[in-house]
Amino acid sequence: MTERDDCQKHLAEIQALREELMQAQKMSSVGALASSVTHEFNNILTTVINYAKMGLRHKNEETRDKAFSKILAAGQRASKITTGMLAYARNGSDRREVMNLVELVEDVLVLVEKDLQIHRVRLQTHVEGEPLAEVNASQIQQVLLNMIINARQAMDGGGRLDIGIRANPDSKCAEISIRDSGAGIPGDQLRKIFDQFYTTKTADAQGQGGTGLGLALARDVIEAHHGRLRVDSAVGKGTTFTLKFPLAQARVANKPTNIIRSSTAATQP
Repeated sequence: MTERDDCQKHLAEIQALREELMQAQKMSSVGALASSVTHEFNNILTTVINYAKMGLRHKNEETRDKAFSKILAAGQRASKITTGMLAYARNGSDRREVMNLVELVEDVLVLVEKDLQIHRVRLQTHVEGEPLAEVNASQIQQVLLNMIINARQAMDGGGRLDIGIRANPDSKCAEISIRDSGAGIPGDQLRKIFDQFYTTKTADAQGQGGTGLGLALARDVIEAHHGRLRVDSAVGKGTTFTLKFPLAQARVANKPTNIIRSSTAATQP
């Protein structure tokens, strides 16, 4: 075997190990959502059972139509969550395509919405312009999911999460920002958070968090997309991560612009 062949073999092994690490990180994120997804499916089943009983008890068409509508809506919600979770958990290819980042973010929010409600985190999203970028959807969704879970964990006891998606014509970038109202990161730690195996938190009771790999992988993914990952934080005021990608040209009309959406957290018992 020549020196060049040996080098190519080692590069292939490194790439294979990196893909395995990405998949392990992906499954760790799925594990962090397992409790909330189970909770939501329990609520969906309760809705289906209660409205099925109501439909059986009442004979008039109006009541039965209402019951069927509620059962259908609950089933569609369950299908959307299941489809999103399975698509996220699958190994993704290296294919990239021009996507509206709003749609990409919304697919992630389907998975985390109940988790945020359970932990009393109020979610608000802002959309400006038509943020199109050429991305690998699976990889970027993995980065987003990890960052949203990190943000939720930084807001122990509840808080506010703002997600902004915009097209910035001045910098020619499509941007996604994730801002939490948590404790913030001290300056001496902020310089190290993208280092492999460096973490500012310990693993929780379920073993989630504390590996120090999520942000290092996120930076690698964003840079591989010719983008940038920026962090701003102040102790006591929260942290903002901003993902920037080269802005792609619009091919078709997409979502409406300048949208604000809110999701109110579940009330405390």
